[in-house]
Amino acid sequence: MLRSRVSPCLLVHNKGLVKTVKFKDAKYVGDPINAVKIFNEKEVDELIVLDIDATVENRSPDYQMIKHLANESRMPLCYGGGIKTPQQAQEIIKLGVEKVAVSSEALSNPSVLRKMADIIGKQSVVVVLDVKKTLFGSYEIYTHNGKKKVKNKLEQVISELEEIGIGELVINSIDQDGMMKGYDMKLAEKVRELASVPLTILGGAGSSEDILKLIEKFKVIGASAGSLFVFKGVYKAVLINYLTQDVLTKIRKIARSQLGK
Repeated sequence: MLRSRVSPCLLVHNKGLVKTVKFKDAKYVGDPINAVKIFNEKEVDELIVLDIDATVENRSPDYQMIKHLANESRMPLCYGGGIKTPQQAQEIIKLGVEKVAVSSEALSNPSVLRKMADIIGKQSVVVVLDVKKTLFGSYEIYTHNGKKKVKNKLEQVISELEEIGIGELVINSIDQDGMMKGYDMKLAEKVRELASVPLTILGGAGSSEDILKLIEKFKVIGASAGSLFVFKGVYKAVLINYLTQDVLTKIRKIARSQLGK
């Protein structure tokens, strides 16, 4: 990752676009394809699409839906949901997707990541870790939409992923999901210290200031958000949107100053 990127994250449930709060109460907010069309016009940096049904239902990726998304998207696209094998990852890349996001399979069978990297390239392999804070202030990883706790600690998992060699790590805060009260900066700082791979933080952004705060602190880092880019106003009216030009200018200025060092 040569510069900070801001990526809307779309959740797909029953083929519709939804938004959750702490991984619960999925609210329908529209059609994924229509959202992609709008984001095309907004010229977003990158789009992340996660099918939250596939792993829970133990089914393969919805290739037909992925094909439609990829054909419509004019921006780099990262897709996750139900990916278990290198062959599935390869098929998704062939459909025009730039990156595949793996979650539960990366934790239960991490060796599959190396095999995927051999076929589609390391830069196209992304691991998503859904993380929840404990009462004691440490962090635990969950899969299956926050229903299954992973035995291994966050530090151990990141160490193993670093050793395997992945293209990117996405850290998704379950506690902050849909809350729109800001990122978990302590979690971001902890993971930044542990990981040297490109990093994206997801969960909690409620304003452009939250994104700027993340990027100003960590410089070259990915900022992703869901609610911020599908809701508008205090009553959360559904409106697909993106950052204003002045905010994007500030982000690019930060990036240029970092690259100049």
